[in-house]
Amino acid sequence: MISSFSAPFARRRGVARLAAATLVSGLVAAGVLASAGAAAADGTTQTQGGATATIGGLKTYGAAVIHDDSGDQEVSAGLFEMSVEGGGTLQTYCVDLYNPTQRDAKYHETPWSGTSLGANSDAGRIRWILQNSYPQVNDLASLAEKAGIDGGLTEQDAAAGTQVAIWRYSDDADVDAVDPQAEQLADYLQKAAHDVAEPEASLTLAAPAVSGHPGELVGPVTVHTDASTVTVTPPLDADISGVRIVGKDGKPVTSAQDGTQLFFDVPADAEDGSAELTVQASTTVPVGRAFTSESRSQTQILAGSSESTVSATATATWATRGAVPALSAAKNCAKSGVDITVANRGDEDFTFELMGTEHAIPAGTSRTVTIPLQEDQPYDFTINGLQGAESRFTGVLDCKTQAAETSDLTTQTLSEPSPATVGGTTSTDTNLAETGGSSATPIIAGTAIGLVVIGGAALLLVGRKENGARG
Repeated sequence: MISSFSAPFARRRGVARLAAATLVSGLVAAGVLASAGAAAADGTTQTQGGATATIGGLKTYGAAVIHDDSGDQEVSAGLFEMSVEGGGTLQTYCVDLYNPTQRDAKYHETPWSGTSLGANSDAGRIRWILQNSYPQVNDLASLAEKAGIDGGLTEQDAAAGTQVAIWRYSDDADVDAVDPQAEQLADYLQKAAHDVAEPEASLTLAAPAVSGHPGELVGPVTVHTDASTVTVTPPLDADISGVRIVGKDGKPVTSAQDGTQLFFDVPADAEDGSAELTVQASTTVPVGRAFTSESRSQTQILAGSSESTVSATATATWATRGAVPALSAAKNCAKSGVDITVANRGDEDFTFELMGTEHAIPAGTSRTVTIPLQEDQPYDFTINGLQGAESRFTGVLDCKTQAAETSDLTTQTLSEPSPATVGGTTSTDTNLAETGGSSATPIIAGTAIGLVVIGGAALLLVGRKENGARG
């Protein structure tokens, strides 16, 4: 979590995440669906809704020292600040010590299962620390008294001590705060912490993709939020398509609360197609929510939130006959991959090939298939579905915090981990801001392309390994 663009390090050490063997795969939707013009790819990262924000750097911090076999390294430790899209400010700590923070990286609210926290038995202790230290506890005199600290705490000491305690659980790091008061706070927080459950999302929709037939209510899509109310926005072409967003009673809905079920009311004479709804609210994001970036900027965890804009989307697909698949995806760090969930509400099987295995989703059922990936591997895959419409899923699998060590690495990096293209790769120079537990420019390795075509429907899964050194 060391500042991506603030205080310099007193001592530097080259550390880079080694390139894993590149995974090459193809996934093909082989089901023949209704014949209509091919739609554009629905290209999205695997976000489950909530806040989207841009990181702005360390705002309140002190110094810490990391101890390891290579010696001691002094780094910055404290609170980051993020600007929320649509309005709002977030304060975060790092839970990804050995990974760099990239300037102006965009972050998405993410469940713990999509981060290293999902497999970390101490994740609940990190949330306890967040709830019981700065800035949630801004009475620094009271915090100092609880920690047995004589002489009080400054905001910088409180932020540094809190971050150090978090690193001990998030990265299993041997790290100490430089300031004695900050170190005493870190020791207190580490010893006092106990397990607390993961917080609920500020706003999410279940399920994010649904399917059905014209002339019926397609859904449900269930709202989960801590906001008192959310605004429901219908499809952009609702006036033309006639698709309405309604409740389970069939009445139009323009606002909803936690637990509200939403449906797409599709006219009986509607042509086979799809639509999207959006829900939005203003609320404070729960402390302990994780934030990840598709550019592999280091994972953050929420320490404080102003009133912020949060949103989520859901899609519906419908057809008169044949297979009618609804596709969604989510990172699964416990299984080191991406879960592709396919719900088929049609009257025929939906078949596709995944990792050399053919899968058939019977009519009226759903199934989840996990695509295994290497750590830090960018991915970009597209599944052809209804009427040739494409569901595209992109991102980077970033599930681990401990970096492999190597020395004397001086390489170039890309401005962002965009997938490789057929015919080769290109790279451009860019400088990562100072961050993480050490300094070395990132290493790029392991590029591969998989392209498989079956029955005229194809999916491209591109894996390119981009490795970031710290600092």
